[in-house]
Amino acid sequence: MDRDRFIYKKKLNFRWLLLMAWRDSRRNRSRLFLFVSSIILGIAALVATFSLGDNVRKDIDKQAQTLVGADLVVESNKPVNPKMRPMLDSLGDQRSEERTFASMIYFSKSGGTRLVQVRALQGDFPYYGALETTPVAAGKGFRLAQQALVDKTLMLQFNAQVGDSIQIGEVTFAIAGVLNKAPGRTGLSTTVAPPVYIPLKYLDQTGLVQKGSRIGVNFYYKFNESSQVAEVIKDIEPRLEKAGLDFDTVEDRKRNTGRSFEDVNEFLTLISFIALLLGCIGVASAIHIYIREKISSIAILRCLGVNSVQAFLIYLIQIVGIGTIGAIFGAILGTLIQQVLPSVLKDFLPIEITAGISWPSIGKGIALGAIIAALFGLLPLLSVRKVSPLYTLRLSLEPARSFRDPFRWLVYLLILTFVVVFTWWQVHSWIQAIIFTVSILLAFLVLAGIARLLMFLVRRFFPSSWSYLWRQGFANLYRPNNQTLTLITTIGLGALFISTLYFIQTILINRVSLTGSGSQPNMVLFDIQSSQKDSVALLAKNFQLPILQQVPIVTMRIEAINGKTAADVKKDTNSKISERAFEWEFRVTYRDSLTDSEKLTAGKLSPRVKYPGDIVPISMEEQYAQRINVKMGDSILFNVQGALVPTVVGSMRKVDWQRVQTNFRVVFPPGVLEPAPQFHVLITRVPSPEVSARFQQTVVRNYPNISIIDLHLILKVLDDVLSQIGFVIRFMAGFSIITGLIVLIASVLISKYQRMQESVLLRTLGGSRRQILIITALEYFFLGALAAATGILLSLVGSWALARYSFKTSFSPDWWPVAILFIAISLLTILIGIFNSRSVVNRPPLEVLRREV
Repeated sequence: MDRDRFIYKKKLNFRWLLLMAWRDSRRNRSRLFLFVSSIILGIAALVATFSLGDNVRKDIDKQAQTLVGADLVVESNKPVNPKMRPMLDSLGDQRSEERTFASMIYFSKSGGTRLVQVRALQGDFPYYGALETTPVAAGKGFRLAQQALVDKTLMLQFNAQVGDSIQIGEVTFAIAGVLNKAPGRTGLSTTVAPPVYIPLKYLDQTGLVQKGSRIGVNFYYKFNESSQVAEVIKDIEPRLEKAGLDFDTVEDRKRNTGRSFEDVNEFLTLISFIALLLGCIGVASAIHIYIREKISSIAILRCLGVNSVQAFLIYLIQIVGIGTIGAIFGAILGTLIQQVLPSVLKDFLPIEITAGISWPSIGKGIALGAIIAALFGLLPLLSVRKVSPLYTLRLSLEPARSFRDPFRWLVYLLILTFVVVFTWWQVHSWIQAIIFTVSILLAFLVLAGIARLLMFLVRRFFPSSWSYLWRQGFANLYRPNNQTLTLITTIGLGALFISTLYFIQTILINRVSLTGSGSQPNMVLFDIQSSQKDSVALLAKNFQLPILQQVPIVTMRIEAINGKTAADVKKDTNSKISERAFEWEFRVTYRDSLTDSEKLTAGKLSPRVKYPGDIVPISMEEQYAQRINVKMGDSILFNVQGALVPTVVGSMRKVDWQRVQTNFRVVFPPGVLEPAPQFHVLITRVPSPEVSARFQQTVVRNYPNISIIDLHLILKVLDDVLSQIGFVIRFMAGFSIITGLIVLIASVLISKYQRMQESVLLRTLGGSRRQILIITALEYFFLGALAAATGILLSLVGSWALARYSFKTSFSPDWWPVAILFIAISLLTILIGIFNSRSVVNRPPLEVLRREV
């Protein structure tokens, strides 16, 4: 003891501080661990996300070549100029060619029809990776005969077998194998139009290549020396750009894939960070209660000569040490969770995701845990500096608190800075980091304000006429050691997060479902040739289907704006015209009237152009015009498949793009585009899936070049896609609600000693175990119900605002899931409260005479 007195009388002795922190924690280690149990899941979620990011980046580097399948890809969405063919045929040491287009296929055995992406292939592509098929030999063998590879989802949907036949256009192909995977393709990317591979040499025989057909062309190249690619690109890039050809390399695909994943990874990281912030509130609350119970011990140390800084450091060492241990457990759990994430995300990425251990991610997680424990433990620990030796003689166990303490505000500033810096580290944008931090802070403040308001209202309007048990349950909401603020904040924010995700998913589904209800169109026929227009319309009428829209579509590109070409704009650094205006391929129509989804905002639609030399006034969609910086009266020169057509912007339109009908950025007046190569679109509504199937079969048999989009199928696909995305989000968001529940458990366990004294006093005064359990159940029912109701209410307000101002739709949520979420959170809160209070009510009344040290 004398040695200890000598040691701590020194100014600062870190070894002695460690020794005292160790000694003081011996009887409280299980309770100390509860402080950081709240952040274990947050650290686990972050380590899992960090590890996933590290592994995906490594996998992208390893599998970069298989993402493309070649060293170089040259792409075009229009027929290639014959003058470019000699150059294209001279590139690389091995070459392949592919034509891609959307088309209907017909399954001969089942009679089913489906919109697919036909990929007509010639050559040995892919040069890296493979077309993974069942049987394996089909990936190469289909190219040698009149055979096809059919995506596995189609095979399952139509119960097709290898050896069955499909009809594409006017040609029947035998199914050579089931296509399981192709380079660069993800499960979601093939959902709406699954791929079907056929040999290129049979493409012309299908009769699908017609004037105005939309066919993409891909040229794949393999070089014996991969280093040659950069030199070749540097040499041919100007010629490719002039010809309107795009290109893709392994490095380009690697960057694009990495960039796409980074967006997902940043989002998942921020979700995990929210769970960690919830746990931080639990840490601060638990340490606050712990320090209040340690005031007598601190006061005794002060009597023995320990100064305030030494006392502060003793407990800071405890918190940081236990926080680091908790972070280690979280890192281990996160590493285990990361083994599951690849299977959850496999449909979102075009690579095979490995699940290796990422030591840098584990290190970052452990460091974050220690920092979090220190930062959020500092607020309650600051009160240790104010503990006077006189507290050994006082009955009050309430430490001195002052909002004027500059150190307290410094800690607040450090916490906000930490959140902003961590968010910036993930999103690489200070504006987004500040917006995220302010949003989280506002949510915390709203929930904390509601908790404070509840305590005030219960005190102010206490139901004194209610029964004794109800009055006690209400009184526990504001009595000492109450958990109202902590639980409403954590559970409420978790409920807010989960329910908002559900509401957003519902809004998206309902927004599209509305387009398929009532008299809205639900089927689109496109690629109708001019010679087929009238007969297809007659066929629809024979099926008693309404012709809701029938419009011509012409494909074109912008050649010049106000006399400036793409090359001029690129050279002129002061030009405000967007270079992207020259990259897009337009699909425009011609008419002299507005549709019900359009509204004129400037100028007026022009009537028919009567003479060839007349000025052609076009109508442009206003938001697109703003993006490319085009104004009323500007001149635009269009390249209509080789023919140059000068125009002037004569009007601006506002377009509702969410309507299921043909909407256009540019509308020409009649009398200009009629002779141009074009196809037609017919929009109708089918009354039932049975009529839809019969109509589609008839169209495909009589007009194999026509493609059909069935909105019912799109709705189902969208539902599946959103369900998969929602599962990933809910999987990560689940950490938030579970963290809230852990905070609840920790808070109850930490304060059970105070609860034990209260319940023993009640039992000494004649209260039964049943009455005490009812009081506890009522208290936690109020807390759980109010937290859930507040979180759900806030999510309703936020989701309504999103629906009205962002999605421009009505908000009508399904109330059953909302009710289930409310009941589930309330019941869980009650059950956890009662379960953790069992040891309290089982204590004999004699313990009221004992003092827990």
